Amino acid sequence: MTSAEIKAALMGLSIEEKKAFIIEALPELAGDVIKEPGFMMQLFPVLLGILKQSGMDLQQLLQLATMMAGQEQQ
Repeated sequence: MTSAEIKAALMGLSIEEKKAFIIEALPELAGDVIKEPGFMMQLFPVLLGILKQSGMDLQQLLQLATMMAGQEQQ
């Protein structure tokens, strides 16, 4: 299966299926590729674009991350 075929199949999912796929698959997908030098520098602009589309700014994301880090320590 090509990446174009995979993308087409994923785009055909419902919103709920897309959310579930992202939550379930992203950690596994990222685990393999984040070890490659320079990949995070390629991924960062993509993540910033997603953040911008969501309406959240980087400062809000940092506040959320700080809150979540505090919850993990408890």
